[in-house]
Amino acid sequence: MSRIVVLGAGISGHTAAAFLRRWLPEKDEVVVVSPQPDYNWIPSNIWVGVGLMNRRQVVFPLAPVYRSHNIDFRQARAVALFPGGDAASPQASVEIEWTLPQKAGQRERVPYDFLINATGPKLNFEATPGLGPGRNSLSVCTADHAEQTSAVLTEMIERMKRGERKRFLVGVGHGGCTCEGAAFEYVVNLEFELRAHGVRDKADIIFVTNEYELGDFGVDGVPMRTNGYVTPGKIFAESLFAERGIAAITKAHVFGVEPGLALIDTLDTGKAAVPFDMAMLLPPFTGVGLKAFGPSGDDITGTVFAPNGFMKVDANYEKKPYADWKPQDWPRFYQSPAYPNLFAAGIAFAPPHPISRPHTNADGLMVSPAPPRTGMPSAMIGKAVARSIVDMLSGSTRPTQSASFAEMGAACVASAGSNPFRGTAASITVFPIVPDFTRYPEHGRDMRFSFGEIGLAGHWIKILLHHMFLYKARLRPGWFLIPE
Repeated sequence: MSRIVVLGAGISGHTAAAFLRRWLPEKDEVVVVSPQPDYNWIPSNIWVGVGLMNRRQVVFPLAPVYRSHNIDFRQARAVALFPGGDAASPQASVEIEWTLPQKAGQRERVPYDFLINATGPKLNFEATPGLGPGRNSLSVCTADHAEQTSAVLTEMIERMKRGERKRFLVGVGHGGCTCEGAAFEYVVNLEFELRAHGVRDKADIIFVTNEYELGDFGVDGVPMRTNGYVTPGKIFAESLFAERGIAAITKAHVFGVEPGLALIDTLDTGKAAVPFDMAMLLPPFTGVGLKAFGPSGDDITGTVFAPNGFMKVDANYEKKPYADWKPQDWPRFYQSPAYPNLFAAGIAFAPPHPISRPHTNADGLMVSPAPPRTGMPSAMIGKAVARSIVDMLSGSTRPTQSASFAEMGAACVASAGSNPFRGTAASITVFPIVPDFTRYPEHGRDMRFSFGEIGLAGHWIKILLHHMFLYKARLRPGWFLIPE
């Protein structure tokens, strides 16, 4: 009997656990450790944040699902890894601290034969003074955050209906953020809803981003083939904003958020204060703070994890100039180079370098998007890692399934306003995620598989994906037939 422990029950961890249980014999244990009791389909938090859905429509309890599929669920957070065992036992283990109310604070060791670190990110609001819920800005990173944001938006709309003018600031709250696409999706949905409520003429909307130009999305731009022509992501994004009257501040680092005031430093114009009535600003990410210890109790965190807290895997982490970055630097198997039975999936792995061209401000701070690692790529990594572990348990001496960002594409359907007859969404695919100008000299991408359209059809696809992926996440009959 083998035990595989999965840390985290987000898109990547949940996907990995589900496929492990499907592919492994019943005698093998699959254990999921997650501090939250619920699964959250995070892409639909955008709609919660503008009041089109409520929290119950994007979350469901994990325990009943795992119980019915013979997956051992432990509502706890991982605290420390002992990948080489300890003085008491050579068996690799992870220390967890329960968050289940009946056992809150209790700690225990969970031995494992294989472990997948899919802990996702820490939402590092502390990186920017005043950033985040409970401080001076809002978020849609969690379902609870999104509900808070929706409540504030509802209040803003009511005040606008009484004749008040309001200013909305949407974007990223630090120069090192990722998830620019989520901020982009929120701002166009916000604009659509203000029009739907008849108050668009009372609103000023500003988008603030660390992208060097709009449409970068953390992947060095998204060239889109449409009707035989290739449109750069910059033109697509700027056109969308121009049509909707949304102003943009690019190349920006938000270094502070005060009540009603965002302090911004841009690469072009330096420091400025931008007033707002409502701000939805996403935070930068770090690893969750897992520690690692050797058999004698020595701290080996620096061996297992990168300085940002994400786990080192089979990538090339050599520091080198941007011109020397290669697609081959990116991991293929997400296996720890120090411990073959240790993997990282989704956001939890440490990228070797940004995908976008890096830029720094006068203080030496990087103002450039961090690589996105959410949604479809996270699910594909989780599935690939699960397959490799199954094959290694069956006798393979190495991982068998790769999911390199340099060898796979990604699809994104970004809502730009939800309405059965007037809503729109941008349907975009890009291949590969990391540009490869050796294989594809003109655009860095294979334009046979990189395209984009916006329209009502995309909106209906977005609705279908919401229901389809929640069905899949609940592990309903035939869930495994739905692609990642």
